[in-house]
Amino acid sequence: MRLAKIDWALGAVLATMVVAVSACGSSSKTSSSANLPTTIGKGEGQLNLVAWEGYTQPEWVKPFEAQSGCHVHSKYAGSSDEMVTLMRQGGGQYDMVSASGDASLRLIRGGEVTQMNVALVPEWKNFIPQLQSPSHNTVEGKHYGISLQWGPNTLLYNTKSVTPAPTSWSVIYSPKYKGQVTVPANPIQIADAALYLSKTQPSLGISDPYELTEAQLNAAASLLKQQKPLIKKYWALASDEIELFKNGDTVIGAAWPYQYSTLIADHEPVQQIIPKEGATGWADTWMLATHAKDPNCAYKWVNWVSSPKVQAQQAISYGETPVNTKACPFMETIQKGSCPLYHANAPAAYFDSIKFWKTPVAECGNGQSDCMDYSRWQQKWTEVTG
Repeated sequence: MRLAKIDWALGAVLATMVVAVSACGSSSKTSSSANLPTTIGKGEGQLNLVAWEGYTQPEWVKPFEAQSGCHVHSKYAGSSDEMVTLMRQGGGQYDMVSASGDASLRLIRGGEVTQMNVALVPEWKNFIPQLQSPSHNTVEGKHYGISLQWGPNTLLYNTKSVTPAPTSWSVIYSPKYKGQVTVPANPIQIADAALYLSKTQPSLGISDPYELTEAQLNAAASLLKQQKPLIKKYWALASDEIELFKNGDTVIGAAWPYQYSTLIADHEPVQQIIPKEGATGWADTWMLATHAKDPNCAYKWVNWVSSPKVQAQQAISYGETPVNTKACPFMETIQKGSCPLYHANAPAAYFDSIKFWKTPVAECGNGQSDCMDYSRWQQKWTEVTG
């Protein structure tokens, strides 16, 4: 979800969307101008979430339930596509979703999520500036969610089996570890291939791994087709990849910091790096469903997970970076050295160096309309994985 401007065509579509905005229950006051809640009412007693695995851990969910009276029910999704499908077909079953940038704009455009009032989230003012109003969740000044955490997609490898230590993404495209490679089962993986090609085949002219012409998309797909025979399994859930490494079925692959921190905690011989070509990454957002049945509990949840302490707990548990700049002291209390380890105090340049997920659209950032939209990416990914 790289912080890039939404193209004018997409902005025009979003500006004309009619989005039904839910008030926070009968006990809440709403503003007449935007029909946004101005206070948070009494909790409804439950909260139904679509979340990434690891985002609703007992260490911060149970205290929230005790404090708010809102009992949390979680549905883990293995990909952004699954999150979008669950929100579209849930029939009001879910209140919130922890959407990444390759899903958030689709949810906004589809009307599955509604505008939120950041004034009801006091810690929002302490977020890093780049994630207060990023283009993947804020359109025409309207906030369709509250940023949560962010991090890079890393190269994970078994230190005993993979020698010498890799420095490039080339290792997951090389036959050296045939049958021992794993990557996410996700069309956005095309961006990783495109990023690699942007450095190794500059003649392709790829400047943005999410803005690909047909020729560039075909080149990325071709690389991934060459990679397919090397793949042991395309992983859906983070736990899938963890088990692959624990069982020795795979020794190298594309991963998230969560897998690394979990495996290290279990004393597995693994290491993760950001290769020399760079990395893609994500910045996640808690988004409120348009037809949320428990909006008061949803706002209470957002405030809970935005607090410095819980931001620190989730960051260390998952191996990602908090958006709240006040989280560092809490991180250091929990695990000394974790603040710099997860780049929570890094300069803006580090954040800007990661190619954050965003939804591919036809309108390229250069003003042209010859880029392949997400539906074309999905078609290519199906061709690759067969």
